[in-house]
Amino acid sequence: MARSIAGGVRGNRSRWLRARWTLLIAGPGRDRGMSTAEYAVGTIAACAFAALLFKVVTSPEVQQMISGLINRALNVAG
Repeated sequence: MARSIAGGVRGNRSRWLRARWTLLIAGPGRDRGMSTAEYAVGTIAACAFAALLFKVVTSPEVQQMISGLINRALNVAG
């Protein structure tokens, strides 16, 4: 009888540890998204990238290349 009680306690402890580990790894309170600070950093990075792209596209050299490309495409098509 003593052996079955000890085995039951060990089994319960093992079950408890498994349940606790599962809760820690994939529990309901686990954060799965970005925090507010991460959103702020991501937003600032996106705005900086957009500003850089705007500067590149509005530069005279790139505008000349785009104009030349459009003119060449229109001349070939028509």
